[in-house]
Amino acid sequence: MQPILGQNPAARSDGAAAPAGDLIKESSTRTFVADVIEASRDVPVLVDFWAPWCGPCRQLTPILEKVVREAKGAIKLVKVNIDENQGIAQQLRIQSIPAVFAFRNGQPVDGFMGALPESQVRDFIKRLTAGSGPSPVDQLIAIAEQATEAADLGTAAQAYAQILQEEPQNPVALGGLARAYLASGDADRAKQTLALVPPEHQGHEAVAAVQAQLKLAEMADKAGDSVALLAKIEADPNDHQARLDLATALVAQGKTEAAIAELLESIRRDRNWSEAAARKQLLTLFEALGPTDPAVQNGRRRLSSILFS
Repeated sequence: MQPILGQNPAARSDGAAAPAGDLIKESSTRTFVADVIEASRDVPVLVDFWAPWCGPCRQLTPILEKVVREAKGAIKLVKVNIDENQGIAQQLRIQSIPAVFAFRNGQPVDGFMGALPESQVRDFIKRLTAGSGPSPVDQLIAIAEQATEAADLGTAAQAYAQILQEEPQNPVALGGLARAYLASGDADRAKQTLALVPPEHQGHEAVAAVQAQLKLAEMADKAGDSVALLAKIEADPNDHQARLDLATALVAQGKTEAAIAELLESIRRDRNWSEAAARKQLLTLFEALGPTDPAVQNGRRRLSSILFS
């Protein structure tokens, strides 16, 4: 990061450009989750909170960049200008800069304030990256996820239960175990498992996905026969309730792409019908399937096209 206001903060203090890729990058409120929270699930991420007027920042940042480059991918550095991203600074209760936070597995795990000398920065990063390979919990999560994909729900449940013996509030394990119960048809045990999730983890992706799946499953029980619903829609293409019920029935049959298509068609015809019910149901479906599902990615593109056309 350059020490002079107006210069390119992505450049090194010696005038050479920072290397390509995402080893060192600038972030903002809009990209912080992807740059830091999600990225830290793969390798530790240092977040350097700085401002152009901060003299000690100009001393510390080049040291951070140097040591991070020398780590050759074992750690990443994300720089956040607090003048431009005050919300993040307030959320993390940053009262003075420079401030450095270390994130691992989506959570802040360490940090320091002030311009440390290079030797201390090097020691800090060495401690952070020591044994940075997959932890036993990470290994069990990988086993459980692979077992779930293979429909080996017993193995998945055992792996998640083993994690919970060590970390009773682990949201990935709680969400995964609930998902295994739901996939086996035991919705009641899935709900009981989700009830163990502490309030601070209610919004975790693994938990929210199962909550959405449960909601869709409950709706599917009341959706009705898909053939009869399709006949109603053919008779009246603007019968939005029938179209929403059909989408829910299709989800229950595993026809998620067809369900997404029906919900998108309802939105295209009248996006505000019944307080945007079709859009809400579509977002619930997206959450249940997860952000990496190809049907979700395609559906989001089509939704944006409809909403902004």
